[in-house]
Amino acid sequence: MSESKHWDAVDAYFTAHLAPDDEALEAALRDSEAAGLPRIAVSAPQGKLLQLLAQIQGARRILEVGTLGGYSTIQLARSLPADGRLISLEYSPHHAEVAARNIARAGLDQLVEIRVGAALDSLPRLADENPAPFDLVFIDADKENNPHYVEWALKLTHAGSLIIVDNVVRSGRVADPDDTDRDVVGTREAIELLGSHPRLSATAIQTVGTKGYDGFALARVRS
Repeated sequence: MSESKHWDAVDAYFTAHLAPDDEALEAALRDSEAAGLPRIAVSAPQGKLLQLLAQIQGARRILEVGTLGGYSTIQLARSLPADGRLISLEYSPHHAEVAARNIARAGLDQLVEIRVGAALDSLPRLADENPAPFDLVFIDADKENNPHYVEWALKLTHAGSLIIVDNVVRSGRVADPDDTDRDVVGTREAIELLGSHPRLSATAIQTVGTKGYDGFALARVRS
């Protein structure tokens, strides 16, 4: 069995026992694919991890940068109390429309607000509203702008908040200084910002599975 098939088999085992998709999650994936959205949503174990992290965090307010079809949004929103709030930023109106249907089907539309437009336009407008600080920020959008998203996350959180950045390994390319792909450079700059910023304590974890070879970064905001 090839290495990637081993990864898939283990992911399938973990999913079956620890993170089985229910009808709402399965429908979100099915309808997203039918609508032509790219198949880049987090895997079932990764989605469950997001939900657990939000629950461990005791998050009441969550900010998501990158909605896609709403799969991760559903997982995160399920961690919220009845008076919680999740704001998700999505560049594509088509993606946002699909996600809104998926989120409503899951019965979470009262907790979730999707804002359409470039995140670097939406984030300043959000900051101008002077919202209550977010307890958790999940960044999973265009990787070129990852360092900017981290900077905005810092402005919109409080001491003790958790910032999660997805897809930071890039199949190992993040460690290659000669790789000048914009997504790789943006990810590398984000990692270096997480490691050098005095208000952040961070680490990164490599992962394998149905999503291939990748990983995510975790950062806690310090006072």
